[in-house]
Amino acid sequence: MILDIDVGNTLLKWRTVESGAVVDRGRHPTDRLTAEMPVDWPAQIDQVRISNVAGPAVAALLLAYCQARWECQPEFAVTRAEAAGVVNSYSDPSRMGVDRWLAMLAAYNDCRHACCVVDCGSAITVDYLEDDGRHRGGFIIPGLRLMSESLQRNTAEVLVDRTVEQFQVEPGQHTSAAVAHGINFAFKALQEKITNELGGSADACLYITGGDGVLFHQLSGVGQLHQDLVMEGLRWSLS
Repeated sequence: MILDIDVGNTLLKWRTVESGAVVDRGRHPTDRLTAEMPVDWPAQIDQVRISNVAGPAVAALLLAYCQARWECQPEFAVTRAEAAGVVNSYSDPSRMGVDRWLAMLAAYNDCRHACCVVDCGSAITVDYLEDDGRHRGGFIIPGLRLMSESLQRNTAEVLVDRTVEQFQVEPGQHTSAAVAHGINFAFKALQEKITNELGGSADACLYITGGDGVLFHQLSGVGQLHQDLVMEGLRWSLS
């Protein structure tokens, strides 16, 4: 049994895999790891593969836990100059978040040609890959929650977990609405730019992941939503 772990700044997402099939999955608040680990992890684990962007303290916690519970040395993915057909554009690959790298590995090895990868997490990252697997570059902007918190920390009316029905972009008529709708406007503008670049085709090679990925996918109406994209990349990084 393999345990895949994707540790972000907000959530730890995990899944168990056996014979190539996902057996179970779950999530756990990252800030609770110092007190507890997910209770649903099975008693027997043979291999642990980890993507971690939450820092060395979290890595140390996971390392100690895996060694103590399963006598297992977890494998931590790192960003490389090249792996599984993907060539990094960064002169110093260690400066790229490993979650971005793993998402690109998974996307490219799924389609094996030019594609765009959008991860709508705490930050929104957009990365472009050429037909030959070369990373053309990307964008990083604050995610919906970060934008909300930075502009309007004390206003309960700002919706972060939006659905399309709640998603409004008309000019707001009070400050709270202006902030919330402005964030929506920026998010939709990014979505429309990417969709237009890809020609608006339902078959566009667009891979979407992250907590707000569902909303991005609903708005765009194109591409593929893969909530396990980072964890899918672990097998390409650590194989």
